[in-house]
Formats: sequence, structure tokens, C-alpha cells
Amino acid sequence: MQPTSNANQRIARISAHLHPSNLRMEGRCSSLMGANCRAKGGAPGFKVAILGAAGGIGQPLAMLIKMNPLVSVLHLYDVVNTPGVTADISHMDTGAVVRGFLGQQQLEDALIGMDLVIIPAGVPRKPGMTRDDLFNINAGIVKTLCEAIAKCCPKAIVNVISNPVNSTVPIAAEVFKRAGTYDPKILLGVTMLDVVRANTFVAEVLGLDPRDVDVPVVGGHAGVTILPLLSQVKPPCAFTPKEVDYLTNRIQNGGTEVVEAKAGAGSATLSMAYAAVKFADACLRGLRGDAGIIQCAYVGSQVIELPFFASKVRLGRNGIEEIFPLGPLNEYERDGLEKAKKELAESIQKGISFVRK
Repeated sequence: MQPTSNANQRIARISAHLHPSNLRMEGRCSSLMGANCRAKGGAPGFKVAILGAAGGIGQPLAMLIKMNPLVSVLHLYDVVNTPGVTADISHMDTGAVVRGFLGQQQLEDALIGMDLVIIPAGVPRKPGMTRDDLFNINAGIVKTLCEAIAKCCPKAIVNVISNPVNSTVPIAAEVFKRAGTYDPKILLGVTMLDVVRANTFVAEVLGLDPRDVDVPVVGGHAGVTILPLLSQVKPPCAFTPKEVDYLTNRIQNGGTEVVEAKAGAGSATLSMAYAAVKFADACLRGLRGDAGIIQCAYVGSQVIELPFFASKVRLGRNGIEEIFPLGPLNEYERDGLEKAKKELAESIQKGISFVRK
């Protein structure tokens, strides 16, 4: 084969990954689907899609996922600005091949063959807004995205970030049930930011490195539904009632703290992206077969009487391998759990009713 021909093929291959729509127009998109969707020299690993990749969370999340050595293919989907984000991220010299998908007409192509789908899509919270204020917009977005997931990659692990998580995870579950693809082991609401905040704030009080602190956070992912179990902190320690009040309130209102500090310029995007990639990495290590991968997540559960609840889970090749009980709670935590359950029940029903109406 002539050198010019080889060069043209290499250029075409690179162009195909950056601009998959060009191949669709030429009627050759099947060559890039599934296992073939990797450039020559691409690293072995898992295929990850980010839905909402051009947003405030999506962009730093895409960058961090691109840096993960477990990822071989990274699909970036959004309704606007995906080509620019794709071009930018694709210049990073890590193993993952990046492809961008723009608009509803390319959503299904973005999902074919994926092992993990991360959903940060939706509008961010602004000053004065609660997570429920986001519901009417984000609920519809999550429903649409999950319908496509059910069709194109029903076996993929799904990480839901879009708020209000307390409602959007039940929405996703209802969509998957309708499609006949629901598997509670692979649908996880990402509450990792609550854990990240809890570890950080507790470490500040104790004068420790946050990486040496582990705070279980259970319940949900909004306000009083966020319940840090400070009695189960590792390393074990005792807090005064004043410290417990301070830490619990700050952990529950961490999102509001960032929204107010940004003064209309956004919500918790960078810390959320960090937490999301930390959780995604745990899911991927579980898929790889690593042992002892335990994180908190909001999942279909029987830990309490509610159908969805955040608690510690063990991740493995099939997604959730085990859901852990709450363990012993002190009086403060038992009172907090009762408050959390009331609000959580309403949020869950709101999500279920949205799909069933």
C-alpha cells in the first residue's frame, strides 16, 4: 500500500472518532460501534458515556474520566457545545479515545456498547432554588435519557447525578421497568459528594487529612435526607453535641453553601465532578473484579421500609453485590432518620408519579 494511502487512512480514522456524524452520512457508522469503537493504539478498558458532557459538571467530569486508566472509550453527549468539548478533551495524552455526540438524533449512537453511563444532564441550582425547583425540567431530561439507555445499553451501570437525585433515580427505575430492563443492581444515585464533604468537614474539626477519614452518609441527597453517621466515623472519635450539630448542618447544606458563594454563577460543579469520578472509578474497579469496593450510594433497597435509600454498598462485576445495614445508630441519628424518611418518601413518590401519570 502506498504511503499516501496509509496517511489518508490514518487521518480518516482520527476524523471519524472526532466527527462520527461524518461516517453516518456516508453510511458506515457500524464500523465504529461496540468493540470496534477504538482508535489504533487505544488502551484496553471500559467504555463510558457522559450524558450532559458540556455542562458545568460534565466538562470537568469528562476531563477527569479521560485521565482514568480504566477507560478505553469515552463518549460525550449533550444537546449543545459537544464538538468543542470533545475536541478539547481529545487533545489530552491519555489512553481513552474520545468521541462527541450532539443532539437528540445522536443520543442512541452515544450509548451503544457502553459499560458505564453517567448522567449529570440538567439545569443547575441557583440561589434561592431548592432541588425540588429543578424537578420539572430535570425529570423530563432524565426520563428521555433513560429511555434511550433502556434501548441501547440496558446492561450498563447507570450513575445518576441529575438533581433531585431523590426523585430522578425512581424516575429512571420506572422507565427501566416499563422497558422490561430494570435491574436494581446497576442503577445508582450518586451521593458521593455528601461523603466527600463529610470527610472534609470532619477532618477539619479533627485536624486530620481528609483522605484518612471515612464518614458513612445515608438517607438521600437533599437537605435533611442527608444523614451523616458521625457515630460510625473512622478513625473512631467522639464529638460534642455542638460539633455534631455543626457538622450535620454543614454537610446537609453544603450545596447551598456553594450556590450562595458563587452568587448566581453556578452550583457545586467542580467538587461534584470530583465526587462523581471517584464514584465512577469505584464502579469500574468493581466491574474489573477488584475486591472490597465499598461506597455509599442511593439505590433500590430494603434497608428500611422505603424503596430507595442511600447506604453503603459493595460494588462488583454485576454492579451492586451487597447492600449493608445501617448498623447501630445513636439517638441523634435515629431522630435524623425519622426526619429524613418523611421527606424522602415524598420525593420518591414524586418521581414515580411523574412517569406513571
